[in-house]
Amino acid sequence: MITANNLVKTFTRNEKKSKKSEINAVDGISLSVNAGEIVGILGPNGAGKTTLLRMMSKLMKPTSGMVSIRINDEEITDDLEVKRHIGYLSNNTRLYGRLSARELLQMLGVLYGISEEDTQKRIAKISEILSMDSFLDNRIEKLSTGQTQRASIARCLVHDPQVYIFDEPTLGLDIISSAAIIDFMKGERERGKTVLYSTHYMEEAEYLCDRIIMIHQGKIISEGTPADLKAQTEKSSLRDVFAELIRMEGMPDEQ
Repeated sequence: MITANNLVKTFTRNEKKSKKSEINAVDGISLSVNAGEIVGILGPNGAGKTTLLRMMSKLMKPTSGMVSIRINDEEITDDLEVKRHIGYLSNNTRLYGRLSARELLQMLGVLYGISEEDTQKRIAKISEILSMDSFLDNRIEKLSTGQTQRASIARCLVHDPQVYIFDEPTLGLDIISSAAIIDFMKGERERGKTVLYSTHYMEEAEYLCDRIIMIHQGKIISEGTPADLKAQTEKSSLRDVFAELIRMEGMPDEQ
């Protein structure tokens, strides 16, 4: 499982006439995601979703607060070792365009210290899961958006992590590519993996997530199962739930 305790991330913002001010992109967020669970992070642009996920993945240091990860009931404290247990996907990941998807995965196998035999087995399995056989040996710079996204996800799977942190994994994808990624996340949940991801697609979150955490202006405004959130606000869709929660909090709607 992965846990965040009172995470805060403060950035300095330049204003007119050389004035500076501080803003909390993430403002005191605590959460936990268990093994065998998919938790969605929902919120509008600028809500703090990407900053939160970068801190959860140990790619960004919080201003205050901490992140911990437990594997088989044992807490992993070394930051480098933590990263070995996490598969992180950013929505702006850049891959080596001149490599094929297979060559990229082979290179990562070496970096993770995986034997060549095991790397080839994992590549074959990953290609099957994400339906990559038709383009596995094509150069990444020649791939479609959906194919490139699947190659990005494949990059997160080579070391068979226990925790997945995905930032907008289906953004802008076609139906087939989105379905492959959603099916993958469901399959990893069945394998007992921990999945934390952000999305703008409310319907996708409602279908996929065991729990949903809604954030706005760097704070959690509500969390629970889709059914719980609907009951709380007496709304029939997550889109309406989110709008109602913002109204209840007296916050301006930035969407």
